Amino acid sequence: MPRQARSEYLDPNTVQVIHGVQRCVRRAFLCGSDNASGNSFEHRRGWVRQRLEFLASVFGIDCLTYTVLSNHLHLILRTRPDVVATWSDDDVARRWLRLFPVRRLEDGSAAEPAGSEIATVTGNPGRLAEVRRRLSDVSWWMRCLAENIARRANREDQCSGRFWEGRFKAQLLLDEASLLACAAYVDLNPVRAALANSLEESEYTGAKDRIDDLLDQQPQASGTKDKNVRQRKEWQATRAWERSRRPRKSGWMSPLEIQETAGSPGPDASPCGRRASLRGFMSMSLPQYLELLDWTGRQLHSRGRGSIPAELAPILERLGLEVGGWCDLVKKFGKLFKRAAGNAEQLATEAARRGQSYLQAPGAKLLAVTTN
Repeated sequence: MPRQARSEYLDPNTVQVIHGVQRCVRRAFLCGSDNASGNSFEHRRGWVRQRLEFLASVFGIDCLTYTVLSNHLHLILRTRPDVVATWSDDDVARRWLRLFPVRRLEDGSAAEPAGSEIATVTGNPGRLAEVRRRLSDVSWWMRCLAENIARRANREDQCSGRFWEGRFKAQLLLDEASLLACAAYVDLNPVRAALANSLEESEYTGAKDRIDDLLDQQPQASGTKDKNVRQRKEWQATRAWERSRRPRKSGWMSPLEIQETAGSPGPDASPCGRRASLRGFMSMSLPQYLELLDWTGRQLHSRGRGSIPAELAPILERLGLEVGGWCDLVKKFGKLFKRAAGNAEQLATEAARRGQSYLQAPGAKLLAVTTN
C-alpha cells in the first residue's frame, strides 16, 4: 500500500502538533563518532541545533522540544498559521528572503534584501499567498533543515550523494496525554539509549537547554568569605544583571507552561524574533516537567518500579494516565504509534478525516487502556 501524501494530513493552514523524525542515510553515525575510522562528527550536532534556532526565528512554527542524536533527530513542532496571519506582507517577504536570499555576503550569510527584491514577492499576490502558507508548513521547515545540513556535510567530506535516509517521518499528536508522553520520549532519548546518565548530561536536547537556563538564573555564591554584606550584595546584583542581559539558551523554543492571560489579544506572537509565539504547550510548570522526566528516567533504568512522587501523581491522574502504564508508554512510544498518537476514539476520528478506515497504530490499545 503506497504511503499517504503528506498534504492529505499535514495542513499548514491548521494548528497541528507533529512529532518528526529524520534519520541519516543507512542510519550511519554521520553526526557522531565512527568507531571504524576513528573520525568524530560530533560538531555536526551543533550545526543541527544552530539551524533549528535559525528556522525558529523565521517560520511561523513553534519548536516544543528536540533531540539530536548521532544518526537521527527528533522534533516536536506546532504549526502556527494564526501567527503568520498577523505578519505584514513585507515581513513575510523578508523572512522568506532570509531562507532563500537573492544575494549573499562574502561569508555566505544572507544579505539584507533590497526593496526591489521584497517587491518581487509582495507585488505578486499569488506568490505572496504561497510564501505565507509555506512559512507555517512543517515540510518546508524540514526541507530547509535537511538540505542545509546535507550540503555542509558533503562539502566537509568532499563527496556527493544522500546524507539523509529519505523524507522525514511525521506523526500527529492528537491530545495532551500523547504530547506529554512524546515529549518525555524525545527528551529522555539519550538517557534511554545510555548515551547520558542524567538529563543534565544529555547534550542537544530541549530538556538540557531548559535546565541550563534554570541553573543560570540561580544566584551563585561569591566564593570570598571576607567580603562584607554590601560588597556581596553588589556582586550578586551585578551577576543578576549580567544574567538578565544574556540570551536564554532555550529562548528560541516555545515556553513549556501554558499561561492563560485573560483578555490577551491576538495569537501570542513573540516580539523577540527568536521564536514564533509565547504560547506554552503543557498544563504544568517547568520544574514539575523536569521532575517527571527525572523520575521516569530512573524507573526506566531500574528493575523495580518506584512510587511516583505525590506532587506528580495528580498530573498523570488529570490526563487519565495510570502510573503503571506511563513508563511503558514513554519507553515504547516510538514503536507503539506510527502515523498518529492518541486514544482509540481520536485515532478513529483522524482516520475518518484522512478518508481511511483505520490508522495503523498498535499503541492505540495501550493508550486506550491507560486513559479515561
